[in-house]
Amino acid sequence: MSAGAGPVVRIPIRALRVAGSPRTAGENLEHVRALADTPDELPPIIVHRGTMRVIDGVHRLRAARLRNHPDIAVRFFDGDEADAFVLAVRSNVAHGLPLSLAERKAAAKSIVTSHPHWSDRLIASVTGLSAKTIGEVRRSGGVPQPESRIGQDGRVRPINSLEKRRLAMNLMRQNPNLSLRQVAKAAGISPETARAVRARLQRGEDPTVRKPSNTKRTEERRPPQTRVAQPLQMPDRVTIMRYLRTDPTLRFSETGRTLLRLLDVHAMSNDRWALLVRNVPPHARGTIAQAAMECARVWRTVAEQLERTAGPR
Repeated sequence: MSAGAGPVVRIPIRALRVAGSPRTAGENLEHVRALADTPDELPPIIVHRGTMRVIDGVHRLRAARLRNHPDIAVRFFDGDEADAFVLAVRSNVAHGLPLSLAERKAAAKSIVTSHPHWSDRLIASVTGLSAKTIGEVRRSGGVPQPESRIGQDGRVRPINSLEKRRLAMNLMRQNPNLSLRQVAKAAGISPETARAVRARLQRGEDPTVRKPSNTKRTEERRPPQTRVAQPLQMPDRVTIMRYLRTDPTLRFSETGRTLLRLLDVHAMSNDRWALLVRNVPPHARGTIAQAAMECARVWRTVAEQLERTAGPR
């Protein structure tokens, strides 16, 4: 979760704002004086471009003022204000002058409210707290919870998986002819989970009862050589982009944001694409067709490279 690898620019100190810091106790004056006395150039601070608010580096900003510098080195962050606060917390947790425990808990409460779809472990990685503590903060906050959360790996997982398994079990009992993919789609689970539910039903077990964590679950998975391939139902472009925009590993890196901007162009509806095609001037259609084919070739190469390194899904 970084500000990206954008260029360093010099910004007048008077143009910057200090507000909304996770440091509820304020700045440490001794630390400011120590930084001001350092002979070396201080690292660039991080600033939210939309508001010119300092995300990380308030002490460095104060030190620059003590040095009577008119400007300071800055890297800009282009996310929204909620994401800017997350970045401020993450930066100051790993800082040479870290946030106090009380400040980290207060920050966790804010992030649980602004990012309820993030998992406890993901928020814990930002705040430097344990996932258990984040769970306690979440339960005490009274924030409405989504049906699924995003983990540290960027994957979306359902919160109440047992309820979804129960729904799948009822669907299978009511209509044994439903395919695993049909059950999975209706219950909001993966085809592999649907297969596990069916296997336990066939053995006379209750799929909604959790097994001990040390119990081997190999019986819920078919050996690779006997697994029957299921036809994939690919999500549409809008659904894919909605999912990708919630992935923190993309939103908080310069590469990720660049990819999202490029992909966002192609997420237009088919009707909008058809309208664009109809309005292309006749004399330019051949040239644009060639350019489109070249773009398609580049994207195919990118897709093939990603597929080769994606690993199992």
